[in-house]
Amino acid sequence: MPIIETVASREIYRNPWLVLREDDIRRPDGSSGIYSVVDKPNYALVMPYDGQRFRLVEQFRYPLGVRRWEFPQGTAPGLADAEPAELAARELREETGLGATAFVALGLVDVAPGMTSQRGWVFLATGITEGEAEREHEEQDMRSAWFPRDEVEQMIRSGVIADAQSIAAYGLFLLQKQ
Repeated sequence: MPIIETVASREIYRNPWLVLREDDIRRPDGSSGIYSVVDKPNYALVMPYDGQRFRLVEQFRYPLGVRRWEFPQGTAPGLADAEPAELAARELREETGLGATAFVALGLVDVAPGMTSQRGWVFLATGITEGEAEREHEEQDMRSAWFPRDEVEQMIRSGVIADAQSIAAYGLFLLQKQ
């Protein structure tokens, strides 16, 4: 199957969380064009589950201007790549203070494949132990709480949970539990 060929690439912008690049491309029919891509490191999303309840985090999502409940998720600092299960354990501890005895990989989620290279691994964390959160400075407004499974489903149905990655993760959880 024909693919789009990258002819040239240039970095437009960089910060500690992402790189924006613009590529000159050649389409399968030979025509040229450009493609803008946001490169971000892969992330881990972790679903802490005690058999009855899920632990969610809530934080202000600046681009939307609203607070949102979602599953703990994040990337390694400084655009670094990290082993997915280790990253899941780090995000769980950092955002909620929880530890887990088991991390089961449920699947891979492409964030927005039309504009970013970022992908995320979804993990179910069980064997939960409580501890103190170790949040990054940017997460100072974050809070965390347990929710029964039926309430999480209602939060998804009503739009309280609207984070695409969290909704996809819950779908992967349902497939695994069947």
